[in-house]
Formats: sequence, structure tokens, C-alpha cells
Amino acid sequence: MQFIITDAWLARSRAIHLSGGRLVAALCATSVLLMLVAALMYHWVFLKGARDRWPVVGTLVRFVVQDEFEQRDRFMRENLDAMARRLGEMQARMMQLEALGERVSGLAGVNPNELKMHGTGRGGALVQGRPLSIEELQATLDDLEQLTGERTDLLTVMESRLIDARLKKAMVPTQNPVAGAPVGSRFGWRIDPFNGRQALHTGLDFQANAGTPILAAAGGVVVTSEAHPEYGNMVEVDHGNGLITRYAHGSRLIVKKGDLVKRGQQLALVGSTGRSTGPHLHFEVLVQGVQQDPYKFLNASSQAVAQIAEKARSR
Repeated sequence: MQFIITDAWLARSRAIHLSGGRLVAALCATSVLLMLVAALMYHWVFLKGARDRWPVVGTLVRFVVQDEFEQRDRFMRENLDAMARRLGEMQARMMQLEALGERVSGLAGVNPNELKMHGTGRGGALVQGRPLSIEELQATLDDLEQLTGERTDLLTVMESRLIDARLKKAMVPTQNPVAGAPVGSRFGWRIDPFNGRQALHTGLDFQANAGTPILAAAGGVVVTSEAHPEYGNMVEVDHGNGLITRYAHGSRLIVKKGDLVKRGQQLALVGSTGRSTGPHLHFEVLVQGVQQDPYKFLNASSQAVAQIAEKARSR
């Protein structure tokens, strides 16, 4: 393409030759320039019209701004309504959690009235419903956060109580040290089988075949695992608080001093070592070094179960 430019004053003319590529580039540059000028003019007219309140432009600007605000307000309202519904669901779940906490507190030995939440009771007839404002929603969230913290404190206390009770139960010798074995001689005075005289029997004798496993009546630490002149192969387990269980006359010792054992763990095998007339386990419970009747400890769990069943039947 060729353009001819003529100057009337100078009586001259000039020819410009444009190839296809140059023509396209020139058209693109011209289009971009026109768009920039149009955008600047549009922006200037709207700003000038809005600032000076031109009749048509000012009305149009206010309409555009109002529509934008309405869309933004509608978006926020929809989100607030969704958050309010979720908040209602969370409050309902918190009330269920509170009821559950009160039931569990009885098992943990915690008085629920001492840790009762204040200001959590809600109810009444719905007179007129209305959307929540942001301030009201924030206040409700703050209340829910406080309630959650209080519930967490209560559950932490109950967890500590339950763990403590479980540990105490685990450290009390309530499991039969020889599964299914009948009891021969009980705790108390009897005729000694060696000299025929009356003597105090300081434990329980469980009749069992040689090699029968001897189990820990509770968890603890092995403080003795050795051969004794009278008790034969003997194991002693310390359960804390001055409570020790003794397992005597074993044929073989399995644990050693310093071992940590848990309830029901195998300690030794039944035998007839030491001062014994035949295979059996001599089982003792010592509190502060004094022998106690082991039957009271072994029977404690069954008595507790019977008491619970009796209470359930009386309701």
C-alpha cells in the first residue's frame, strides 16, 4: 500500500510505502492508542460528572455504586446466614456434650454442680425471627468459645480422675494368680503340716500342677526374684503405697529383679520348692510389711460387680 502526502505551501509531495506487515502493525498501534484515549476520556467524564454531579452521569454513577453495594451486602448476608446456621448446630452439639460430661462426671467422682456452666441455659418461645448482625454473631462466637474452654477444663479433670482410678485399680492385686486353681489352705490359724502344731498361715495356697503359670495379681515392679530357704523360688512385686505381693514355692522363676510387670503377666511356674509338701502356689499380700488376707483383695472386684448389679436391680 502506498500513501502520498502533498504539502500545498511547499508545493511538494511525499510517498510512503507500507508493506502488509507494516500496515498491520500500524493498524494495531492505532487501535491501542484509540482505546487508551477512550478509556481515559470515559474515566475522566465519570469522575468529573460524579464530582460535579452532572444530571445524567451522576445518576448513572450512583446507580452503579448502589448496585455494587447491594451485591456486596447480599453476599455478606448469605454468608452470615450460613454462619448463623452453623453456629446453631455447634450450640446444639455443645449442649449434648454438656449432658454427656455430666453423666461421665459421676463415673469420675466429680461433682458436676461444682463445675456447672453458668449462663448456658437457653429456651423460650420464638416471637419474631430476624437475621443476626455481625456484632451479635461475634458475641455469640465469644460465648461459645468460653463455653468450649470450660467444657475442656471439665473433661480434663474427669480424664485425670479416671486415669488415676484406673491406675489405682491396676495396682491393686485383684486377679487370681493361678487361673482356675482351687484354694487349699486359707489365711489364718491352722495345723502346721510339718510339726502338727497350730500356726498362722500368712497367705492363700492355690492347688495346681507343677509347671502351671503363676500370674501377677496386679501391675508393679519386681523387687525380689530369688531362692528362699522356706518360700523356695520366690517372686515379690511392689505395687506402690507399701503394697507387695509374694509368690512362693515356684519351680522356675521367669522374671528378674527390677522388671516392670503388668496385671496377668507370667512371673514363675508352680512347683514345690522350699518348705512345701507338694506342688502349689503360696500367695501373700503385704501392706507396710504386714501380711493381710489376700482373699479380701481377690474378692474385691467380684464384690464391686455384685454391688453394681444389686443397685441396678433395685432401681
